[in-house]
Amino acid sequence: MEIERKFLVPALPDHLDQYNSYEIEQAYLCQDPVVRVRRRDQDYFLTVKGGGKMVRQEFELPLPEESYQQLKAKAEGNVIRKRRILIPLEPYTVELDLFEEPFDDLAMAEVEFPSVEEAVAFVPPAWMAQDVTDDPRFHNSNMSRTVYKNHSFFTD
Repeated sequence: MEIERKFLVPALPDHLDQYNSYEIEQAYLCQDPVVRVRRRDQDYFLTVKGGGKMVRQEFELPLPEESYQQLKAKAEGNVIRKRRILIPLEPYTVELDLFEEPFDDLAMAEVEFPSVEEAVAFVPPAWMAQDVTDDPRFHNSNMSRTVYKNHSFFTD
């Protein structure tokens, strides 16, 4: 079970180079259920996610690189590329995603929780702005489906 909230980050916090990070590339094979393949640095995974926004089922299995490449070639839509920075925020870890083209002006933070109660009670730091947990535009699976020019996708 995955319990997480997502926030837009309009201005990056200072000193990001002090935190661990990794590169992610992911492609979507199916939208219902969400099935994706992901490369995280040199590790490869197949992930299936159930319906829902803040709370949903998630299953992740390791893949050999060759299988990842074959499945990525069959993906629907765009490949999402981003750098994920891991920022400690006791007792949690903020996963700050800095996206590449065409979403290169987007920074989004995700926080995973052990319970719904903790997720609801969470008060984000000031640098995390609008809560977009329930906004389907900010699900990577939806972002993968269309290239948005001038990033109008993210403005209300």
